[in-house]
Amino acid sequence: MAKRPIYPILAGTAATFLLSACAGGFDPDLRSTFNGFDTTSSVKQATEPRPMPDDRGVISYPNYQVAVAQRGDTVADVAARVGIGADELARYNGLPANVSLRGDEVLALPRRVAEPSAATGAITSGPIQPSDGVDITTLAGDAINRAGPTSNTQSRTPSGTSGREPLRHKVERGETAYSISRLYNISVRSLADWNGLDGNLTVREGQYLLIPVAVQTQASATSVVTQPGAGSPTPTPPSAVKPLPKPIAAAPKANTPKLGGEATAASASRLAAPVDGKIIRAFVAKKNDGIDIAAAPGTVVQAAETGVVAAITEDTDQVPILVLRHANNLLTVYANIDGIKVKKGTKVKRGQALAVVRKGNPSFLHFEVRQGFDAVDPVPFLN
Repeated sequence: MAKRPIYPILAGTAATFLLSACAGGFDPDLRSTFNGFDTTSSVKQATEPRPMPDDRGVISYPNYQVAVAQRGDTVADVAARVGIGADELARYNGLPANVSLRGDEVLALPRRVAEPSAATGAITSGPIQPSDGVDITTLAGDAINRAGPTSNTQSRTPSGTSGREPLRHKVERGETAYSISRLYNISVRSLADWNGLDGNLTVREGQYLLIPVAVQTQASATSVVTQPGAGSPTPTPPSAVKPLPKPIAAAPKANTPKLGGEATAASASRLAAPVDGKIIRAFVAKKNDGIDIAAAPGTVVQAAETGVVAAITEDTDQVPILVLRHANNLLTVYANIDGIKVKKGTKVKRGQALAVVRKGNPSFLHFEVRQGFDAVDPVPFLN
């Protein structure tokens, strides 16, 4: 198994870590975000499509093989197709042999099986190789074997796939689809597509995941060298005699909103403010996935809406993070907290105490709202 790289997880609210690792819900990943709580999200790399398996479901690389399940398969079904004992395959993947699998779910093979070939529905024989290291002899031989007026074999590798071997990642306790995607700087959707994850992006401890291969960008075209004097004319500088335009007066600074000050029990807001206080850091799409609300240490953090505790996790500094799942595919995330008063799976009511604000300088609550996969500005929900 390829060893996972050791490097800092880029700051980002992982408060979205869609209840993976949590059975049945979202799971937030706010790892390494509490150094000043920088929630700047890294730009995700574009990734290639996963190569197509052969008729048995096998995808073969030089250093390992995986099997892709069909809808309705059990581990035993996959084992029978690839020629491995059901118990051996189940143990290696930490699953019962009779468990039902999802279509496209990936199982790691504990040892190599017969290589894909034209006989197993593969377009080439042997492991997938990078495009710059293709065995031309084998490729040509397979093409000849398949040629003929009745041949209707389609390519088993999506266009744009390089054949580079992806890393394998073994899920550790507490990891989630979102924390793993942030670790490798890929989108969680791509991770889900490559591994057949369910709608909740559930991962389990000991599971092997394929890390999608990043698209290699083409080198930029060689710049054209222009002969001196042949380019665009040099603009004439403004006359020193001509007065410069007067600077535009800066717009007055908007007042920082204070949450909760005008809230009442009969408030019609879609969500209740989790704490009362001024917003000291605003939501910025793709840069800060939530808001930071100033609050004294020990301030009670309340549930913004009725829901279920979908996940309780912590960042790399062991600072707790809590996620609630609400109706209509809505999630709220509470970070920079201590003293959690609820457990995973607990049903909570709007306004119920969840935790307290953690001591800090400044002390604040980081609060996020998620609609499905997307982070949205919490303020409109609170007004």
